[in-house]
Amino acid sequence: MSSALAPLATITVQVGPHGYRQLRRFADRWSTVMWAIEGASGPGGPLVTRLASDGIEAVDVPAKLAARVRMLSTGHGRKNDNADAISVGVAALTASGLRSAAVDDAIVALRALIEHRDDIVRNRTQMINRLHVLLARLLPGGATGRLTADAAATLLRGVRPRATGARTLRRLAVDLVAEIRHLDRRIAARDNDITSAVDEAGCTLSELRGIGTQLAAKILSRVGDVHRFRSAAAFATFNGTAPLEVSSGSTVRHRLSRAGDRQLNCCLHIMAITQLRRDCEGRRYYLRKRAEGKGHKEALRCLKRRLSDLVYRQLLADARRRSATSPGGHTGATTKSSAAGSTHTAGSSDKSLPGPVTDELIAPGRST
Repeated sequence: MSSALAPLATITVQVGPHGYRQLRRFADRWSTVMWAIEGASGPGGPLVTRLASDGIEAVDVPAKLAARVRMLSTGHGRKNDNADAISVGVAALTASGLRSAAVDDAIVALRALIEHRDDIVRNRTQMINRLHVLLARLLPGGATGRLTADAAATLLRGVRPRATGARTLRRLAVDLVAEIRHLDRRIAARDNDITSAVDEAGCTLSELRGIGTQLAAKILSRVGDVHRFRSAAAFATFNGTAPLEVSSGSTVRHRLSRAGDRQLNCCLHIMAITQLRRDCEGRRYYLRKRAEGKGHKEALRCLKRRLSDLVYRQLLADARRRSATSPGGHTGATTKSSAAGSTHTAGSSDKSLPGPVTDELIAPGRST
């Protein structure tokens, strides 16, 4: 890429060792080279790992930042491989403070475990739904309440049909019970793996009210290195709890943000709902917002924004503890990003409404 941000040359390679060697030879044509990768924690992860093994550092370009560069280009937002590569290169050259691309093996493993467990849980839910249908055809009224493999087996023991169709339905139901039991064992095994991974990471998020081990693991896997967020407001922007400013003139207004990591936002939503069901500072804060005239959804969003600050503070405390006990310090990149338009950095959306969280406002408590 020239100083005028015009591409000097392009190359397309196949994914694999041969393609990687082609890339290296292509880059060796210039004395000064900066590697920029979009999706360093996702599809670009293998390339980041390969470069790191060769002692080459790369920068991580957020996908949204590259997309905005492409939309503002003279190509009117046309999307193809060349346009994507050029937009990533322009973003890397013009944005300040992009963080180094790094792959944390522990985070990669934890996210893989969580996604695998979620897949198993979805399969189990499908099996349970099918079992409900079969039991409704075998029993008057079907099965009521929460259906488990043991409960279904107990119901099927009392069903001894004579008709061919009913016998077939019962046999299928018995097969489903066996499959559900197998899935239950797999879920339990993944739960143990995730618990061990969270303990090894020194994560104490489960000490906060409304967060259990599974939720703590999901937050940890989505956040990665907490030092990439320069403030609690930047973290709130990343997870979608920071309201977006839509002010004009003397009118100052904010609206709900639909951006950000929605899975992380869901974790904070579950945490907030759990606090509302218990007599704690989180619930009292929510009630104070309702007393000020805010509706349920608006008050809940305010609570989620405060909980975002609490989670951020806890993640920072965990990182400091790891840094103090580890000779090499914390894992992951420490370079903070301040690129305009990056998901976790930002200009106006960093100025979120709530102030700092205090211990008197929302005190941590053991999750139940």
